[in-house]
Amino acid sequence: MQKSRREFAKTAALITAGAAVASTAVMAATSKDASVQDANDNGVVVGSSRKKEILYKKTAAWEEFYKFAK
Repeated sequence: MQKSRREFAKTAALITAGAAVASTAVMAATSKDASVQDANDNGVVVGSSRKKEILYKKTAAWEEFYKFAK
């Protein structure tokens, strides 16, 4: 009984340690170094969509909101 618990604990510790090492290696491989980035790179992603982005549309509801917000 005692031996099987010890074996389970050893196996669980090895699996946990292996997963920690693997995840650290993956994180290090996929992360970008800040010093390597271009000077003009500010983190903004520029898409290739042809759709126009509409941020505000003048409607009666917005006019009422702005009237009471002032």
